[in-house]
Amino acid sequence: MGGMKLSATPLAGMYEIRTSPFSDARGRFTRLFCEQALAPIRPNLHFTQINLSETRGIGTVRGLHYQIPPVGEAKMVRCVRGCIFDVAVDLRADSPTFLHWHALELAGDNDKAVFIPEGFAHGFQTLTEEADVLYLHTAPWTPAYERGLRHDDPRLSIAWPKPAMNLSGRDRGYAPIDATFAGLRT
Repeated sequence: MGGMKLSATPLAGMYEIRTSPFSDARGRFTRLFCEQALAPIRPNLHFTQINLSETRGIGTVRGLHYQIPPVGEAKMVRCVRGCIFDVAVDLRADSPTFLHWHALELAGDNDKAVFIPEGFAHGFQTLTEEADVLYLHTAPWTPAYERGLRHDDPRLSIAWPKPAMNLSGRDRGYAPIDATFAGLRT
């Protein structure tokens, strides 16, 4: 009951997670997290913080955010209401997919989540008027170690499905990636 299927993405360490809800006349039951089911990709996975983002307005962009070592964080992300275009960017200096991105459509009714390892930036765009996103983090938010990338950085060329709207001042203020950006050592 409530199983999970893990599928690798083109970015090493990032996985799409498909859940199998149990349904009957009373409604649905969905297992959102199971340490045992995720052990093949991350043994002893431990989350220290769980956050809920409630976002309004089609096209709203949040991110792209990441934390630098020593408080780099892995995330498990699920949209529990509405629909989002969820993006992760590989920032690992030694990765063959350095500065590549991958996106998944996560929705309250598509039973998908994504696991994003340390060394990635993360953001999303709302595809519905309202979207609620649940984040599980392996490290607490530490403002001194938080960084970000521009959603429209030309080195990333992310194909956002909607015109970007409602960015925070912080997200609009990130500088483009320049030649000195060497990536993260995780």
